[in-house]
Amino acid sequence: AEPPRLSFYRSLNHMYAQVVDDTANEGKGHTLASYSTLNMKKDGAAPGDDAEALAVPRLVGGKVAELAKSKGVEKVVFDKGGHLYHGKVAAVADGARAAGLDF
Repeated sequence: AEPPRLSFYRSLNHMYAQVVDDTANEGKGHTLASYSTLNMKKDGAAPGDDAEALAVPRLVGGKVAELAKSKGVEKVVFDKGGHLYHGKVAAVADGARAAGLDF
């Protein structure tokens, strides 16, 4: 069976990461976990609170990984959403790996 997909999306103001099982729902997919900078605001840690630019994407990757692991997901495929694997995209992946996701 194909592992779930960790996908990344970045808008002008926010970044989003989600773990999706593409094989569920007769191929329509099912979101297993998601986290974004919008969640950070609700959690009380607004984007830009940290001086290090890559700390926020690392946190987003780490949080989505924690949520996915709580649902039993250990291994994923990383979908960088058409972006180059560098900067914030790489930081999301680093955060997810540090939290225990394997890809």
